[in-house]
Amino acid sequence: MLTFLAFLVAIGVLVTFHELGHYWVARLCGVKVLRFSVGFGAPLYTLRRGDTEWAISPIPLGGYVRMLDEREMDVAPEERHLAFNTQSVYKRMAIVAAGPLANLVLAVLFYWLVIAGGVTQLLPQIGTVITPSLAATAGFQPGDRVLSVNGQKVDDWQGLRLALVDAVGSGDVPLRLQVKTAQSATVLRSIDPAQADEDTLKALEQGNPGFMPMRYLPAIGGVEEGGVAARAGLKAGDKLIAVDGKPLVSWDAWVRLIHESPGKELLIRIQRDGKPLDVKLRPATVADGDVMIGRIGAAPLLDAAWMKQLAFTHRPAVAEAGVEAVRKMTDTAWMSLKFLGRMVIGQASLDNLSGPLTIASIAGQTAREGWSPYLEFLALISISIGVLNLLPIPVLDGGHLMYYVAELVKGRPLSERAQLFGQKIGFILLASLMLFAVLNDISRLFGG
Repeated sequence: MLTFLAFLVAIGVLVTFHELGHYWVARLCGVKVLRFSVGFGAPLYTLRRGDTEWAISPIPLGGYVRMLDEREMDVAPEERHLAFNTQSVYKRMAIVAAGPLANLVLAVLFYWLVIAGGVTQLLPQIGTVITPSLAATAGFQPGDRVLSVNGQKVDDWQGLRLALVDAVGSGDVPLRLQVKTAQSATVLRSIDPAQADEDTLKALEQGNPGFMPMRYLPAIGGVEEGGVAARAGLKAGDKLIAVDGKPLVSWDAWVRLIHESPGKELLIRIQRDGKPLDVKLRPATVADGDVMIGRIGAAPLLDAAWMKQLAFTHRPAVAEAGVEAVRKMTDTAWMSLKFLGRMVIGQASLDNLSGPLTIASIAGQTAREGWSPYLEFLALISISIGVLNLLPIPVLDGGHLMYYVAELVKGRPLSERAQLFGQKIGFILLASLMLFAVLNDISRLFGG
């Protein structure tokens, strides 16, 4: 229920603000607005204020502002000056652009609230290196602190991921990371995407080369009900000491050993309540792509002391928070635009597209985490809506802007036939992208 409500609130707020952008500028330009609707379909609820009917409609995947327009209805001669189509091309461009720009402004407001309220961040210090991975191949070690990516200074973990995404998206490879090791030596480590397979490259495109800030103790954090670990008697808090008489020094080593032992009986020495205890188990055999691996259904125990050491709170003054919010919005919008460009030319996979199911899932997750993660989620989606709507695709706001630019160049509007043809192409393109996004959602959520 929380996921559904969080999704409805997100769509309601973002769509309403987008349409308010169109509405405010239309009124400012002297255009008569007939209806303001949140949602599509026959209105469920209406309220009239002045010339405008305010409506809530049942399909919560968008909204619209209906203006007086001679192309859609009969307009009385005395109201002709209030019609959208009779306005100058510059006013029409301003009205159309106001929706996407309102989303970008809203993102700044959300980021501003989050940053001014204080943001808990993590130092860009590596807690775990996954083996095998690009990071492991490059020689990264737990305890390494990343100072810069391709010369771009990083101050926190989020900044590190964004720098990696930006570098990969810009084609600035191989990635050169300046690192301060746990022994205080400063070294340069290189990550080459050319060595990556398809799945590894997708992870790298999202800022994950195979390291993470979390550090896990060689101990059980939880067990899956009915799983191999639970049936063997393992419990949360059990410390892993040895396997078949060989000392176990890390959670990563434990995971590798389990993966490499499908169907093999293992003798596990653990420590529980300060006392040693031996447990026998046989990892279940499961498929991981084309490879069979072992699995026992046990989660790791997070090293709380390590995470406390990494965490710090960033709480700038209100004005400085506003500047940071603008910078974060522009950086995110530019990165989104570059990533869309890479998908168009085939340098990034369409598998990265997300549709309403994934958005709803993330809305619920962030709402459970608290108001700050939820506001950051709203800001990110608002930026995505703004950037997407500014693309020169007919049926989107950017497509209409493209028509108006052509009108300025030609000195007259494009023919209705040309505009209608463009609308059809734009609809097909948009429907295809939505289909890809929904199929990706189904694949992610249901394991297709």
